[in-house]
Amino acid sequence: MTNHIALFEPLMPANTGNIARTCAGTDTALHLIEPLGFKVDDKHLKRAGLDYWDSVDITYHADLQDFLASIPDLDQLYIVSKFATHDYTDVDYHDTTKDHYFLFGKETTGLPEPFMRRYPEKAIRIPQDDSHIRALNLSNSAAIVIYEALRQQQFPNLERAHLYDNDKLK
Repeated sequence: MTNHIALFEPLMPANTGNIARTCAGTDTALHLIEPLGFKVDDKHLKRAGLDYWDSVDITYHADLQDFLASIPDLDQLYIVSKFATHDYTDVDYHDTTKDHYFLFGKETTGLPEPFMRRYPEKAIRIPQDDSHIRALNLSNSAAIVIYEALRQQQFPNLERAHLYDNDKLK
């Protein structure tokens, strides 16, 4: 089982770099759906991802249809949108026999409306106060959602550090 974060036409290299770093730290695959709003050798992208880039499983997709075609079971697709009616915490991510795909829209415009209308039952949201902000930061949103899935899955393959490991204090 693998968790996947997919970014639809990301524009900001720092967001993508931060998400790549989260993917490296959580053993999550990253999918980038073109066109990208930056070059993959962008210094801001590399700086945000630090030296973790070779630890990230990245797949590039020519477009949204190419990405969808790569998913073996669309039942495991979750579309993250502030317009969804179901909260991300309402979904059961326990099934570790299947991959889970979390699709995030472009920072400025989200996902295409026709696409959203086609898959409303797959949409999940992070609650927010819309009277103060338009949207949460993309990299923060990706971290919130992936850590909820990992929490439900009992954090598979993630090391648990102990603050006071007596053996390491000697």
